[in-house]
Amino acid sequence: MTAYARLAPLALLAWIVGSAAQLQQTELATPGTYVLMGVLALGGLLASLRLSSDSVVRSMVCMLATATLAYGLTGLRSATYSQNALESGLEGQDVVVRGVVASMVQYNESGLRFRLDVSSATLAGAPVKLPPRLYLSWYAGPVASTAPAGASGAGLVLQRAPMSMHAGDDWQLAVRLKSPHGGSNPHGFDYELWLWEQGIQATGYVRAGPRDPPPQRLDATWQHPIEQIRQRVRDAVFERIADRKMAGVIAALVVGDQGAIDRADWDVFRATGVAHLMSISGLHITMFAWAAALLVGFLWRRSGPLCLAVPAPVAAIVGGLALASAYAIFSGWGIPAQRTILMLATVGLLRCSGKTWPWPIVWLLACWVVVLADPWALLQAGFWLSFVAVGVLFATDPASHTSVPPDLDKPPTAQRHRPVGWLWLHTQTLWREQWVISLTLAPLTLLLFGQVSLVGLVANLVAIPWVTLVVTPMAMAGAFIPSLWQAASAGVQVMITALQWFANWPLATISVAQAPIWAGVAGVLGGILLLLPSPWHLRLMGLPLILPVLLWQSPRPPPGHFELLMADVGQGNAVLVRTASHALVYDSGPRFSRESDAGHRVVVPLLRALDVHVDSLVLSHRDADHTGGAAAILAMQPNARLVSSIEASHELQTLRKSARCMAGQRWSWDGVDFEFLHPEAADYDSAVKSNGMSCVLRISNGQQTALLAGDIEEAQERRLLSAPETQSKLKANLLLVPHHGSKTSSSAAFLDAVQPRIGFVQSGYRNRFGHPASLVAQRYRDRGIQLDDSPHCGAATWHSNAPDALRCERDERRRYWHHRMR
Repeated sequence: MTAYARLAPLALLAWIVGSAAQLQQTELATPGTYVLMGVLALGGLLASLRLSSDSVVRSMVCMLATATLAYGLTGLRSATYSQNALESGLEGQDVVVRGVVASMVQYNESGLRFRLDVSSATLAGAPVKLPPRLYLSWYAGPVASTAPAGASGAGLVLQRAPMSMHAGDDWQLAVRLKSPHGGSNPHGFDYELWLWEQGIQATGYVRAGPRDPPPQRLDATWQHPIEQIRQRVRDAVFERIADRKMAGVIAALVVGDQGAIDRADWDVFRATGVAHLMSISGLHITMFAWAAALLVGFLWRRSGPLCLAVPAPVAAIVGGLALASAYAIFSGWGIPAQRTILMLATVGLLRCSGKTWPWPIVWLLACWVVVLADPWALLQAGFWLSFVAVGVLFATDPASHTSVPPDLDKPPTAQRHRPVGWLWLHTQTLWREQWVISLTLAPLTLLLFGQVSLVGLVANLVAIPWVTLVVTPMAMAGAFIPSLWQAASAGVQVMITALQWFANWPLATISVAQAPIWAGVAGVLGGILLLLPSPWHLRLMGLPLILPVLLWQSPRPPPGHFELLMADVGQGNAVLVRTASHALVYDSGPRFSRESDAGHRVVVPLLRALDVHVDSLVLSHRDADHTGGAAAILAMQPNARLVSSIEASHELQTLRKSARCMAGQRWSWDGVDFEFLHPEAADYDSAVKSNGMSCVLRISNGQQTALLAGDIEEAQERRLLSAPETQSKLKANLLLVPHHGSKTSSSAAFLDAVQPRIGFVQSGYRNRFGHPASLVAQRYRDRGIQLDDSPHCGAATWHSNAPDALRCERDERRRYWHHRMR
């Protein structure tokens, strides 16, 4: 091996490390700084070539220079991209935009969503600069009026219903924009990173009220032809298949529209570990590439002149890769599809060149190609799951001394056997690979998601061949022979029935607290050790490495103390209260749509990540921004007691009978006292409006106190102040600001009685109500009260043993792609 060949793996690894290091930046430097880093790095690389070929110093200089070059290039790309960000002065303004619909339009019960490539934009008739691509919604219901607060016409107005919209259409729309801003929660989904990777630097919604310029479809263009075809095929699927649940799965398999799958079906797919099959994943594309290569190779060998011009194996690889790329593009060219195509292209080029490289270098080269194209893939769970899976299969395969996987145009080695023998050997291979992947990826899956399916091994053995060899081919062929979609729908129904049976098995899934990264890495290494072709006494050394990720416990408050975690759920309340051995959830956040609520998206994943078993779910009152996620929490926590002021006819009463919260009710957990201060028993028989029925919860250990006030308004505040038995209990270190900081709450007298050191507002970024009201915020500041809110802070954590400190998730996990509020 030459000196350069020995340096290559080190350089590839250094590049990946350098790219990963840049992703840890909280703020970007100037483009010139990154250019300078690149120039210095290139100089270092040239200098390393002059050093002794066997020098350790040479290797270190080469690695450092390569890592610096990767850092600088990734930073330069980021700094250049960020220069197109939305100007803060345009947020909340009604801008008239002309542009072309750049994506297949997504429909839901509240309207539609689409991406728009901007051609021009004006504000009050003057041209303005916008980011090149917007992510827009067009709602069917009411939205905030453009009239100033308090003026005639202020409040909510009814929008014009969304018009028919297709990819490639040229539209003129009035839109209201904001910078990309998503929830920031522990172990939560990074929505802002997702938008960054998608090239979207502003989101917003169409203004189509009676006072807004009417939306106009100006023309149908030739732009985005693939998206136009995808939308036609997706719409045809829903026209042909009456069952929308089955149609959603078919649409996901054919055109990659994962949003079309029903949420209940997603729950089943995740519980059985087959969710990866319901999107255009790396497995789909790899199987497609292999089948396409087989077909191309078979046809190519039928022509002598073609074989003389290009060898059949090369033609099969190129043809299979080209057809797989076309399939990936048609399915939406998602990030997983892009990664897979890049990996297949890397391996295919090596095969075509006749090179024979050890598998670790091939694996590392494929990783480098993906990171070079998309450095932010290093932050995606799918990247690690796919590359670790491929690496594990290489490492545990006795035949992995060969350079690359077998020719794409050849089936497994059993092709030379009779059909029965081939089927048996293929089944054995599938079983072995699935067993290896399931065991070694379990610790990584627990680290990334806090949950792993125990039936996933068996479910995947059934679902993988059924979906990839039966359902998907029929679904795709339906684009040419629509009648096949009915057969594919029947196949999906059979699969879902079987998966529901698996999901109902006892202990179908297990959940543990999400461990630190070191525990996940140790767990993966332990799984590999258990499966390596080595003596058993060496394999068993892997068991201790797996234990940390399985036994990890999330830190809890000591006895006599308590902790509040105020989740970032947008415009709504959701607070997790923990003592040494108990937990309570106060409110469950808002409902976003029929298929989405804060329970499924935020609270349930948070409870799962922390491995929390909830004793009580308290819903302060019936408003949807407080009860929207309750059904999801109750389904996850079958033993949780429901306490609320909701009426007897409320739909949640059918899920679990609610006990009434009433002033004077109290209990104690682990040396911490809980007490309701409001409402009174008589209020349930009066005509008090919803906000006035909020359950006000006081939590205290005798030294520090937190007060959760729901949506009480000034009338209820006065009543709390007028009753001696409650007035003496109002003083608190932390106040969950009443009614999200509405001007109807947080009266001066109430704040003077509570005297909090910290007030926290749970509200949505640029919410239509203007919470917290500027007058109310000033009232807190005048009294020296630290006032924080969800948009600035993200999820906030407060401990009774550190009562003057508030930990903000946005500060602790800040990265340069996260929105900076001014």
